[in-house]
Amino acid sequence: MPMQGRASNMLAGIAASLRRCFARNPDARRAEAEAAVAILEARKAASRLRDAIDILPEGIVFLDADGRYILWNQQYANIYKRSSDLFQPGAKLADTLRIGVERGDYPEALGREEEWMKERLDKLFNPDGRHEQTLTDGRTILIEERRTSDGGIIGLRVDITEMKQREASFRLLFDSNPVPMFVYGLDDLRILSVNDAAVKHYGYDRDQVLRMSLLDIHHPDESFELGHLGGEPSEDHAGRTWKHRKADGTTIDVAIFLSHLTYEGQRATLIAAIDITERKAAESRVAYMAHHDALTALPNRILLRLRMEGMISDLRRNGRGFAVFCVDLDNFKWVNDTLGHPLGDLLLQTIAARLRAELREQDTIARLGGDEFAILQADVGKPEEASQLLARLLAIIGEPYDLEGHLVTIGASIGVSLAPNDGEDPDRLLKNADMALYRAKAEGKGGFRFFESEMDARVQARRRLEMDLRAAIKDEVFEVHYQPLVSLASGEVRSLEALIRWPHPDQGMIPPSEFIPVAEETGLIAQIGLFVLRRACADAALWPEDVKVAVNLSPMQFKSGNLLQAVRDALKDAGLSPTRLELEITETLLLDKSELVTATLHALRALGVHISMDDFGTGYSSLSYLRSFPFDKIKIDRSFVHDIGANTDSQAIVRAIVSLGSSLGIKITAEGVETESDLAYLKAEGCTEGQGYLFSKAQPQKAILALLAKQRGKKAAA
Repeated sequence: MPMQGRASNMLAGIAASLRRCFARNPDARRAEAEAAVAILEARKAASRLRDAIDILPEGIVFLDADGRYILWNQQYANIYKRSSDLFQPGAKLADTLRIGVERGDYPEALGREEEWMKERLDKLFNPDGRHEQTLTDGRTILIEERRTSDGGIIGLRVDITEMKQREASFRLLFDSNPVPMFVYGLDDLRILSVNDAAVKHYGYDRDQVLRMSLLDIHHPDESFELGHLGGEPSEDHAGRTWKHRKADGTTIDVAIFLSHLTYEGQRATLIAAIDITERKAAESRVAYMAHHDALTALPNRILLRLRMEGMISDLRRNGRGFAVFCVDLDNFKWVNDTLGHPLGDLLLQTIAARLRAELREQDTIARLGGDEFAILQADVGKPEEASQLLARLLAIIGEPYDLEGHLVTIGASIGVSLAPNDGEDPDRLLKNADMALYRAKAEGKGGFRFFESEMDARVQARRRLEMDLRAAIKDEVFEVHYQPLVSLASGEVRSLEALIRWPHPDQGMIPPSEFIPVAEETGLIAQIGLFVLRRACADAALWPEDVKVAVNLSPMQFKSGNLLQAVRDALKDAGLSPTRLELEITETLLLDKSELVTATLHALRALGVHISMDDFGTGYSSLSYLRSFPFDKIKIDRSFVHDIGANTDSQAIVRAIVSLGSSLGIKITAEGVETESDLAYLKAEGCTEGQGYLFSKAQPQKAILALLAKQRGKKAAA
């Protein structure tokens, strides 16, 4: 039964003796009443004691000096439920233990019963700390026993089965975990436990680790952070990156994850340390690649902007200005086209090294792409301070380069903006430097220009022109005029070159020299070229059948990939024979050496269309182009025709071209014929066709129809 004890029996015996005594002595009735009250109070106290220990979650037992049961609570009986039928006041704990051993209640005693009983009774009568006891149902009981002042024994029993299971799970996860793990004490940071993965990864002996503290594996440079770990580590340490040292002195980066726990009765923390050294190295490489140019290892546009933002911050704090250079190489494309891209890359790397060597540590050089670089010159207060560096940069870029046996010389153009005068944000400073670069290249290359406010006005005007150009394309407001190509022998018009004209509603007729460059830069030239092709074919269908029409093609039209079909459609829609269409290209188109370009030219010629090379003699390898493609016509550039009678060099060039055409069976047309003396000389050299103001300027279709009608009338009369 629960909560039995010798105390209740003793109170009952005392009460019976008092009643007999009071019955023989009538004068003692008052004392009897007082004693009854005292006994009642004692019973209440005993009841309260029983109630108090019954509600405790731990098992409690009181034994006398001989180890006999006096008092125990319900939790004690629950813990030892297989033996609870033996619990009686006055019964010896030793007897209940022996019976329990015989029943198999204590698996630890199996095979060593007497030895186990001796050890257990020794712990009972000579208690010294705590010990654990395993029961046959698998439960683990923590036992703590102490002597009382009168020689008795008080025993405490706690069921720690769940805690032991958690410890076993922890040990399983800890010991066999592939992630290095440590347990350290919060009070002194001493390492209390370490798993196999940590021993293997860090290279220390297990015994060596267990003599170390957390400070011993932490890198000294990060020791200042460990002050947080001596007390209660905050959760923000979870997932942080630390630096640890391995046994061989190697420094590794680890992501650490913390968990607080009680380890062997003391406050401790579990650390999982994931080695992220390789990951951080990879991240560093990615970060470097994200901010640097792969070819030259220079900062790229992203890092340049970050550096500019830093210099702008310095400018606002201490007023130190700086300069922004936009550097563009002159004639770099020629190197790529003639020597190949590998040597072009080598040239860029060499230039980058030269420029970097010329700059100070506080300056920055970046590659923006292609053959364009940017430079930030720190501590610049006035243009003169930048001019000295600019002159040196142009000089070192202009020095010859030995590219695997090829001696190359190139130049550069540079545009400059100054902070804060030309802007105080990266976008504006780069934009203004780029505008200055555009002006430097327009003025002949090989020099530098500082940004000026009117340059921005020019850019705004160009933007307005682009917007108007897009509207003109959409509304098809362009006109096509035609300039005759005349037989020098008969004076007859053999073909007419289609030339676009733009009648602007506010600015009047805008010359092609103004809007064609804008169209080429913006990619609009392909749409304009298609418009001219279709209109020219339609107009030529109304001319005599022996008169051809010549249309200029832009390289952009070839890149679209649908030029052949566009020509077929234009001819079909106009009802024009392909043999009456001449397509004029320049040497610029052939510089790319594209298979698409070559294939398209051959397909057009197979269609019956004639192919002419325009501006012959102004390129780098004109003769090689004649060998690579069978042109039908060569047009001598106007620069060789102008005032040819007084220029012996031009005479020699024209004579050679005419002779070359005659031997290859190619027609030769001279452009820019403006005077009778020019005409006379060309005839004398054997040139067969001419074009220029001497014969006619470009005229609209109405005037051309009249001109051709007049020519037809003369032929009929003759």
